Amino acid sequence: MRFRWDWLRPVVSAPYVPTIGPVHPSVLTEDLFTDTLIAASTDRWFLRYDKDIRWSDSKDESVLVEDVVHGPGETLIPTLSERGAGTIKVHLYGVGAESTFAATELAQKLAAEHGAGKARIVRFLGPEALHGRGTRIQLQDFRAAVRAAPDGPVRPFSEWPKGVRDTFAEFASEMAADGFAFLYGQMQAGTVGPVLTVAVGGEVSGAIGPMEIRPDAIGTPQLMPQYFGVRQDHRGQGLGRLLWRAAMHWGQANGAAYQLLQTEVGGASDRLCRAEGLTSLGFTYWQSA
Repeated sequence: MRFRWDWLRPVVSAPYVPTIGPVHPSVLTEDLFTDTLIAASTDRWFLRYDKDIRWSDSKDESVLVEDVVHGPGETLIPTLSERGAGTIKVHLYGVGAESTFAATELAQKLAAEHGAGKARIVRFLGPEALHGRGTRIQLQDFRAAVRAAPDGPVRPFSEWPKGVRDTFAEFASEMAADGFAFLYGQMQAGTVGPVLTVAVGGEVSGAIGPMEIRPDAIGTPQLMPQYFGVRQDHRGQGLGRLLWRAAMHWGQANGAAYQLLQTEVGGASDRLCRAEGLTSLGFTYWQSA
């Protein structure tokens, strides 16, 4: 099947594509949605512009093509994630109460059929929403203004003396919940780009990375999402802002046109991005079915 854009576009309030995540508004077309169906129907699990292609040989979430509901004013796109006990997500593009009911029924039915432990409805709000919730999709456009290199103790990990580099293992362990233990393993394997780090007192206190640029669906260079965090006892000193600005300078200096970020509404990263003037593209949130 193919998606009809005259049906789908009016109900897409935020630029988010199932299994792909947020995308730049300039590449948001019916082809992008249809590509996810093609990927799910073949052995080519990863689309060439999928951000997750960096981390695995196979994708753990795909669209359940035969169960897509597509019509004027309502599109329901279910996916199955095989991670853990399994999760059914029904991505709801529609605004009526009847659409919510239909999405709930579909999620529950598919969870039973596939033996999935969780059933969720993924919903969206436009950037104009007064009470955004869940995660905010934010755009940093490197073509809009020059991002100056910040002053401060930020360097690529490889440029620190060995004594500082040796403290990254402890930092990664403390920040495992933020993905740094996984990232450290990738760094040791030499499979990722540079990681920018800030050091205080000879110890790694925060990091952002890996710094990598890949083409999006139409070939525009995009700075990929990073792991980003500062140790608990070093927060409140402006180190996070320093790291973030260094990352944005790196992206612009290395030819990226933009970066998309997802931040928890009201969280520290969300407040930082809002203060730095990023453009809000909308919100995504989920509820149990």
